[in-house]
Order: sequence, then C-alpha cells, then structure tokens
Amino acid sequence: MAFQGVDFYGLDTLLNEDERAVRDTVRRFVDDEVLPIIGEHYLAGKFPKQIIPLMAELGLFGANLPEEYGCAGLNNVSYGLIMQELERGDSGVRSFASVQGALVMYPIYAFGSDEQKKHWLPKLATGEAIGCFGLTEPDYGSNPSGMITTARETKDGWVLNGAKMWITNGSTAHVAIIWAKTGDIKDVKSIRGFIVPTNSKGFSSKDQHGKLSLRASDTSELVLQDVQLPKDAVLPKSGGIKSPLMCLTQARYGISWGAIGAAMACYDEAVSYAKNRVMFGHPIGGFQLQQARLAEMLTEITKAQLLCLQLGRLKDQGTMTPEQVSLAKRNNVDIATNIARETRRLLGANGILAEYQAMRHLANLESVYTYEGTHDVHTLILGQAITGLNAFGG
Repeated sequence: MAFQGVDFYGLDTLLNEDERAVRDTVRRFVDDEVLPIIGEHYLAGKFPKQIIPLMAELGLFGANLPEEYGCAGLNNVSYGLIMQELERGDSGVRSFASVQGALVMYPIYAFGSDEQKKHWLPKLATGEAIGCFGLTEPDYGSNPSGMITTARETKDGWVLNGAKMWITNGSTAHVAIIWAKTGDIKDVKSIRGFIVPTNSKGFSSKDQHGKLSLRASDTSELVLQDVQLPKDAVLPKSGGIKSPLMCLTQARYGISWGAIGAAMACYDEAVSYAKNRVMFGHPIGGFQLQQARLAEMLTEITKAQLLCLQLGRLKDQGTMTPEQVSLAKRNNVDIATNIARETRRLLGANGILAEYQAMRHLANLESVYTYEGTHDVHTLILGQAITGLNAFGG
C-alpha cells in the first residue's frame, strides 16, 4: 500500500497549494524511485547515484535559493517538506541533497562573489557538479573552532594543508567547501571558506569503511597536502567561525524536517504491520501494548510537524534564530529515533530484515542524532539561551 501521510491535526490546511504540490511531487518520487532500491543499496553500502539526475530535474538541490542561479526559488516550508519526504526514503538521500544545497550552494550564495555564484550555483543545481563541505576534523567535531587546517596566503594565491573527517559526498564531489585558518592557529577570527576543486593537486579523499549507519551514503576523509589555489578561491564574505555555523544552521533546519520523514515512514510501517500481523488469533494492533506504542508515535510526530511548520514560517519571515533550530533538531531527531526503535520492536523478529524500513531508519538516525551538532551540544545551546550562562568547556 502506498504511503498516505500522517496528518492527524489537518496540517494540510496550513499549507498553501504550492507547498502541498511540492510535497506530493517529492513523495511520488520517493515512492517510485527511492523505496524500491534503497534497501539493496543500504546493504551494499552504496549511494544510489542513478537518482541524482532525477533529483536535479525536480529542482531539489538548493531549492530555496533564487531562480536567477538556476534554483527553484521555493520558500523554506516547501524546502523543509522536500527534506521530510527525502528522509522518508532514507537519511542518506536527504543528506545528499542537504549537503548539496545547505552546505555547498548556500555558502557560495551567502559568502561568494558574483563570479563564484554565477559559475558554481547553476552547475550544482543541475547536478553537473556535486559538492561536499569540509569543516569537521578528526580531532575537532563538536568544537570546530579548534580546527588545525591552514590556508597560507602567497603572492600567487593560497596553499591549504589539513584533513577533514566524516565528509558526506566526499568521494563523489567535484568541488569542496573547505574551512581553514588563514592566521594564527588559535585565531578563530581567521577562519575563511575556500572553493576547492577536488581534482586539485594534493587533494585526496578516502571512503570511510565499516559503517553500520548511513550505509547508503558516501562518507569520506579528505586530505589536503600543499593544495595550491588561486586568490579568487576564497569566499570573500566569509570570516570567523560564524560563517560555517551559519551554514550548519541551514542544514540543521532541513534535518529537523527530515527526521519527521523517517518517523512517518516507521509509523506507517508500524500501523500496517499491527493491523495485519495476527497473533493469538487477533491482529496485534488490537492489543493494548501495541496501541500504546502507536498512540505515542502519532502524538510525537504531530508535535514535531507543528514545531517545524512554525519554524519554517519564522524562517520565511527572516526571524528564525539558531537556538530555535537547535530545539527542533534536538527534539525531532530524538523522537524519530525512539519511534524507529519502537517500530522495530513492534515488528518483532521481522524488524531486523532489510525488507522492512525500521531497522535501517533506526541505524541511520543514530548518526543524525550525532551529526550537525550532537543531541548534547544542542542541549547546551538551549541551556545557554535559557540562562545566559555558557556551559561549554573552556
């Protein structure tokens, strides 16, 4: 049975016609092109690259960026609904689009020169070029300001040295947005962004093997050894740790919606299974324990939907804050992880099979729980917003 959606509070009435049309288009794409193949790609540990042209054709890359650069020019609620539906398919599929749009196209749009925007954004929008985002380092995850990647200015341009870790799309990217310190290694204000073609001499990527999560996503380590770049490789409007954090806010916004999609997929599977699986002569959906599970899932999904819809409206009004995004990312990924786990348990032994979705989503969400700011980091961000007191180390 095709997925019909989860809308217990009639949220469709709060969406405009264009927003519903975008969601329904991406929903059909996921049903037709992603779900039939994602299980086998997850088991094989490979991203389904054949869907990239289809995603580009639908305008899913940088969908909330201006049409003048070949993007769809959608509002942020529509963008969020795209992320929701893509992650209903798989977190790795949403991650691909999220990195391309929020972490590669957005920094070029926000911090790039007119020439950089005109050159790169149309190529990234059509999928002619694939991008990746190099901020996290092997020893600096939750503390990106501690990065030790350097960019030394020369009379001819820049020379970059360093390493980046856990980079989505790293092995398939044509271009990388690399964040590096241009001054003293302790000077956070010297952080700048650079556009680095991945065929540059001294640039290499190595796939991360042994993953038990996000298996249908390319994850790599990047190494930069005396990578020489022209002077115009720097994003001229970037400066300080605030610049990459602004990019992360864009990505976290999309993740907040995406997690709802994963939760919806698991809930839909749980309801269907509960109605059809017979035990002790009755569908297991008729037992109190399973109904309690389903009621809790529906309640949390509905709350998350309302939270994200308001967040999207605030973003479209230009009043959204990073702390509000932290609340949504923290809450929605947490409830989605719990829903995936409870669905797996409701399915019993069948829940561990790849032909069902719950275990795949659960494993993926354990990574989403950690990346783009761990659950605990977002807890401290909210704590600081509440009290005005910084509980981070240092």
